[in-house]
Amino acid sequence: MFKQALRPLVRGYATAAAQLNKEVNGFVGAVGTTPHQIRLNRLSEETGCNILAKAEFMSPGGSIKDRAALWLVKNAEAQGLLQPGGTVVEGTAGNTGIGLAHVCRSKGYKCVIYMPDTQSQEKIDLLRMLGADVRPVPAVAFDNPQNYNHQAKRYADSLDNAVWTNQFDNIANRQAHIETTGPEIWAQTGGKIDAFTCATGTGGTLAGTVRFLKEKSEGRVQGFLADPPGSVLYKLVENGKAEREGTGSITEGIGQGRLTANLAPDLSLLSGAVHVPDSESIKMVYRLLDEEGLYVGASSALNVVAATMVAKKLGRDKTVVTMLCDGAYRYQTRLFSRVWLQSKKLDTAIPEHLQKYVVLP
Repeated sequence: MFKQALRPLVRGYATAAAQLNKEVNGFVGAVGTTPHQIRLNRLSEETGCNILAKAEFMSPGGSIKDRAALWLVKNAEAQGLLQPGGTVVEGTAGNTGIGLAHVCRSKGYKCVIYMPDTQSQEKIDLLRMLGADVRPVPAVAFDNPQNYNHQAKRYADSLDNAVWTNQFDNIANRQAHIETTGPEIWAQTGGKIDAFTCATGTGGTLAGTVRFLKEKSEGRVQGFLADPPGSVLYKLVENGKAEREGTGSITEGIGQGRLTANLAPDLSLLSGAVHVPDSESIKMVYRLLDEEGLYVGASSALNVVAATMVAKKLGRDKTVVTMLCDGAYRYQTRLFSRVWLQSKKLDTAIPEHLQKYVVLP
């Protein structure tokens, strides 16, 4: 079964490997070729494992969501849903919208983004600088008709030559990672990988990457879901019940209150899940800056905490890979602000020797 399923994945692996060292055509040509797996030295030494993080902040739009954004647009084009001069509409907590805004600029489409009004000002400003029509709306649950995703769909439906890309349930998102992320990780590690872990929002990164790695390794590579407070996925994976673990989280764009169409097909491939408190994520933001010189956001830090937990679970001499989703530039007025940290009761989670990095009021 694995060998039969592997054939298209082998082609994807060869394509990804070939793309790592070649000239590319414009923004869209650069998506899906992030060059580095960064060994996190201190954490690798602490765990006795090889903890690697894929540098998605080096994507041309600055985040892992460039991959999904491009595949969502390409899928709409292939289906004839989007013609020249058309409009791309999405509901997004930020990075997918930024990726879509870049892709739309590159391809000549209009871009309209509905997003929860809880997101960082840096993301909103960047979207507008990229020419997107940004529409922040109150943050409400998915089952509320005023949820930002539902508003995005209704708006797209009201226009001619427009598409709601539906990142959460459009499996073109997952396909991006089957075709690019998984093959790149396999090529860059030379197949020497024991486990992959990352958080999920849409579920596309985790599902697509684990699907490829699982089939490429004939079942050897394990996949673990990393989950922030307020999400139902940790308990769904661990005991089959979609129940929230904790309340809200400082992380943006990850965690989920339901099982998306991107994650559902591959949920059974996961070996388990880990729950990461915000206190551990914020501490890791500062540790990575201090120990590795890496300036990353809270979701990236959560992924690294999860990779460390998985490494300890599996034992010494294993290789665990995760994702550095984006840089901290999109969140710096929060993550490095004394007032904001105190408002979230997270200032005390940062060790004394790292307090020097809290440089904003």
